[in-house]
Amino acid sequence: MANEITWRLEHERIGRLLLHYAMPAVIGTMVNALYNIVDRIFIGQGVGPLAMAGLTLTFPILLFLQAFGMLIGAGAATRVSIYLGRRENEMAEKVLGNAFTLTFIITLATVVPCMIWMKDLLLAFGGSEQIIPYAQDYLNIVVPGTLLTSLSFGFNAVMRASGYPKKAMFTMLIGAITNVILDPIFIFWLDMGIKGAAIATIISMLLCTLFVMNHFVQKDSIVRFHKGTFKLEKHVVWNILTIGVSPFAMQLAGSLVVVIQNYALKQHGGDLALGANGIITSVGMLLVMLIIGIAQGMQPIVGFNFGAKKYERVQETLRLVIITSTIIMGVGCFCSVAFPKLITRAFTNDPDLLDVTANGLRISLLVFVVVGSQISISQFFQSIGIAWKAMFLSLSRQVLFLIPAMLLFSRFWGLDGVWYAAPFSDFVAAVTAWLFLWYHVKNMKSKNSD
Repeated sequence: MANEITWRLEHERIGRLLLHYAMPAVIGTMVNALYNIVDRIFIGQGVGPLAMAGLTLTFPILLFLQAFGMLIGAGAATRVSIYLGRRENEMAEKVLGNAFTLTFIITLATVVPCMIWMKDLLLAFGGSEQIIPYAQDYLNIVVPGTLLTSLSFGFNAVMRASGYPKKAMFTMLIGAITNVILDPIFIFWLDMGIKGAAIATIISMLLCTLFVMNHFVQKDSIVRFHKGTFKLEKHVVWNILTIGVSPFAMQLAGSLVVVIQNYALKQHGGDLALGANGIITSVGMLLVMLIIGIAQGMQPIVGFNFGAKKYERVQETLRLVIITSTIIMGVGCFCSVAFPKLITRAFTNDPDLLDVTANGLRISLLVFVVVGSQISISQFFQSIGIAWKAMFLSLSRQVLFLIPAMLLFSRFWGLDGVWYAAPFSDFVAAVTAWLFLWYHVKNMKSKNSD
C-alpha cells in the first residue's frame, strides 16, 4: 500500500492525481464549511435575526480556538507529506505522535480562559444585551468541544496528506450528514433553538474524531501512533509549528478582523448589520473553502515532489490549481453579484435583513474571482515549506490591506464602506501573491541554470 501511494505521487499524471487528492479534500473542506452554514440556515429560518446576530458574535472566539487546531494540524500534515517524500517514515510518525500531544495541551490552555471570561469577551467584541444570551447559549456547548474539533479536522488533514484522501473524505461526510440530520431535530422538534444547533455540532464532531483516531491505530496505515512518539521533542514540535504558523496566523487574523468588523457594523448598521455579515461570511466561506480544498489536494503532491526534487511536477500542479480555482471563483463571483437576494433567501425571509444582506453580498464579493489564485499561491508556499511567505500572503488579504481599508472606507461611506473594504483587499492581495510567485520562479530558474 505504501509503495503504491509513493509511486502515484511521483509518477502518475498530474491532472488525474490532483483529482484523486483534491476531490476528497474539497468535500472535506466543504463539509467543514457546512457545519457552520447549516447551523446558520436553520437558526436564521427557525429562531430569527437576533439569533443570527448572536451567532455572528461568536465568530471571533471560534476562529481563535480553531486557529490552534490549524497550527498543529496543517503543520503536521505538511511535515508528514515531506518526510514521506524523503522516505523518512520514522520521522513522519514522530510528527504524528507529537501533534496529538500538542493538541491536548494547547486546547486545554485556550478553552479554559475562554469559558471563564466568555461574557467579557462577547461585550468586548461588540455584543449587545439583546444578542449576547444567544451567543452564550451556543458557546457554552461548543467551546468545551474544541478538542473534538481540533482532533477531527487537524488529523483528517494528516490522513489526507499521508495518502488516504478518500478515507479522509468519508470521515468528514459522516460528521456532516449527522449534523444535517440532528440540526432540525434539536432546533425544531425538541425546541432547543440555538442550543440544539450546538449540541448537533458536538455530536457530529465526536463521530468524526472516533473515525479519524481509529485510522491511526490500524496496522496497514502508512503512518500510525506508536507509544514512543507521544513524548514531545523540541525539533519535532518546532518543525510542526513553523509550517502551521501560516494557517494559524490566517485564522487569528480572521478573528481580529471580525472583531473590528463587528464594531464598524454596529456603529453603522446595528444588530441587523451583524446578522447580515453572518450570512455574507457564510457565502464567502463556502467559496473559499472550496478553493482551500483544491489547494489542500495540491499539498501532498507538491510536498512529496518538492521533497523528491521533481520540480517540473510541482510547477505543473500549481498551474492547474490556479486555473481551476480562478474558474470556480469566477462563477461564484458572478452568481453573488447577479443574484444576491436569491442567495440570501436561503438564510432568512426577514425583509429588513434580506435587503441589508443582499446589498452587502453584492459589494463584498465584487472581485472574488481573484481570490482563487491568491489562496492557491499561499498554499503553494506552505506546501514547499516556505512558511513566512505563506503567512505573509495569508495576512495580506485578511489583515494588512483589509483592516485599514475598512476603517478608512467606513468613515466616508458608512456601512457600504465596510462592505467595499473586502473587494479592495482581495484585489491588492492577489497582485501581491502574483509578485511573490514571479520572484520565486525567477530565483528557481536562476539556481537551476547555475
